Amino acid sequence: MKKKTVVKVKRNFHFTKFEKLLYSLALFLLVITPIATVLSQATLSKVNYDVEKMKKEITSQERSNESLSMKISELASLDKIQEVAESEGLSYNNNNIKSINSAE
Repeated sequence: MKKKTVVKVKRNFHFTKFEKLLYSLALFLLVITPIATVLSQATLSKVNYDVEKMKKEITSQERSNESLSMKISELASLDKIQEVAESEGLSYNNNNIKSINSAE
């Protein structure tokens, strides 16, 4: 029986500059893509939260405006004006009212 001898040949394998650049770019993209995705989702979530918060503030302000408009209408009514005038000692005299018509 003959003994086989195995000779291992060492190969020197070198990447070219283009291959190194290509692999570096691929590795960079593999690392950066998930990070960028998470950051963009976080930013989107914050923007959505801010939008919802702003909508609540707008709704609250609209209710406040509506309430104040009703209060203005109530205070501007003739009955309320007469009540305040009487409490201040003023009286309503129709003879003192003069109408002015504009000339056309």
